[in-house]
Amino acid sequence: MTITITRFTVIAVLFLATGTAHAQNMQTFRDSSGRTVGTATKSGNTTIFRDERGRTTGTATIDSQGTTIFRDSQGRTTGTRSK
Repeated sequence: MTITITRFTVIAVLFLATGTAHAQNMQTFRDSSGRTVGTATKSGNTTIFRDERGRTTGTATIDSQGTTIFRDSQGRTTGTRSK
């Protein structure tokens, strides 16, 4: 498995690792100055990641076996995480 580390991937992994995806529908990410750098919104089994301007940067979808599939804004798979 090859994973391209991008800002999206780092935010996605942090979001899912904290369990926040199951605790609430939206999470805002801020830098050390308090400025919003992105958001993550959960709907069903998919989390949509957006930058500070609201542009979609990627998604994370959990399949029926519990594997998370990360995709960039173009829909290309950037990595997976097994349950």
